[in-house]
Amino acid sequence: MRRLAAFVAVAWASWACCLASQPALADKRVALVIGNSSYQNVPALTNPVNDAAAIAEMFRKAMFDVVESRRDLKYMEMRRALRDFADNARGADVAVIYFAGHGLEIDGTNYVVPVDAVFERDSDVDDEAISLNRILVAAEAASKLRLIILDACRDNPFAKKMKRTIASRSLGRGLIGVEANKPNTFIAFAAKEGSTASDGDGKNSPFSAALLKHLTTPGLDIRKAFGFVRDDVLSATGNQQEPYTTNSLGGNDVALVPAPPAAPATTGNADVRRDYELAERVGTREAWDSFVAAHPSGFYTDLAKAQRNKLAAEAERIAATEKARQATEEKARLAAEGAKAAEQAKAAAQAKAAEEARLAAEKKKQAEEAKLAAAEQVKLAEQQRLAAERAKEAERAKVASAEEQRSAENQAAPAKSPDPAVASLAPDAKPDRPVPQDIPRLLQAELKRVGCKTGDIDGEWNAAARRALASFNENAGTKFDVKLA
Repeated sequence: MRRLAAFVAVAWASWACCLASQPALADKRVALVIGNSSYQNVPALTNPVNDAAAIAEMFRKAMFDVVESRRDLKYMEMRRALRDFADNARGADVAVIYFAGHGLEIDGTNYVVPVDAVFERDSDVDDEAISLNRILVAAEAASKLRLIILDACRDNPFAKKMKRTIASRSLGRGLIGVEANKPNTFIAFAAKEGSTASDGDGKNSPFSAALLKHLTTPGLDIRKAFGFVRDDVLSATGNQQEPYTTNSLGGNDVALVPAPPAAPATTGNADVRRDYELAERVGTREAWDSFVAAHPSGFYTDLAKAQRNKLAAEAERIAATEKARQATEEKARLAAEGAKAAEQAKAAAQAKAAEEARLAAEKKKQAEEAKLAAAEQVKLAEQQRLAAERAKEAERAKVASAEEQRSAENQAAPAKSPDPAVASLAPDAKPDRPVPQDIPRLLQAELKRVGCKTGDIDGEWNAAARRALASFNENAGTKFDVKLA
């Protein structure tokens, strides 16, 4: 009981520590997805609408705050969609615009094409198409990342009938490569300059299929995500299509979906588990309130809240049952006394309502019990995992002790002359130990385990790895040289 009473006393300190270890508030992320398939003056496209629908659903599953999904937009509709999205991007950290459909390049400027475009002359493009610069402006208000994705590098079907008003004006194949000249901007094209993108044989284009696979991987830097997209597209098209990207991002990793929080340290988690078990033995709402106050977040906190919800549901059920009993008794009393029909009808309605409330409370209690049972199963699995880890650790310690003992015995034994019969054989392999080139990878793995590193473990001792080791030094009070692994 003394430990339970101490929960409240240390609640503020624990809360402050939790705040220090929690990630910053989640970024506000918004997306506009446009798929243009039903072109009115050239043959329709099959995949853009499918691609856009799948991309929009991907952003929704990634818990974006706003996902605007539009299809088959005419010129004025596209301009309005971009204008409205610019309002959504204000105050956002991340803004993404994805377009699938026709695109073209004229005289060094890239355009995406609405479904009602005609393009009788090359000079009509400014009046009937949307420039890439206009798209960039719509996302410009986002503070951390402006991501523009153009799956629009298809053959230009307007080129054959488009009249040239100026002979020197260029009309390129696909879209032209550009530079991201504003901070925190990332532009991705389905194909590099001068080449076109394939629609593929499936429901989605190779480019969009690769986006769906990699873009919202939790914690994956966007530059690396598009590297994986490039590899997949090259593989799917027999090296015929290579996506192109340009960006003005800084040195920090930028992921569309944040990495999941690192697992708590074993020692701290054991302390929380002991507190939970103590509160469970007490079994009152006050005990669970004290636990939640001392441990505001985490697996055991969620479990404690489920316990508390179960107790609340049980109390609600008991109250509803008592109220239904009293209403039934009142109805029977009035009937026995021959009360007026109106009074009996009122009592009957009250009894019916009380019974319905009792049934609802009973269902709520059963639902809370089911949630708690599921959470308890998760807890049991966690305990089994920890027990297995402890058993493995004990086995490793036992093996290490045996190795040390054998080493000591070998050092104490007198040296023997080698047997001439086997002297020419190759020496035994050396015990397993990290070779120099493995040390960066092993160190990255350890830094990631303790929560100091995010991203992939690639064995490259780069700026991100050095920052992770610097973070470890700061938190652990060590002074390791961050320049070396």
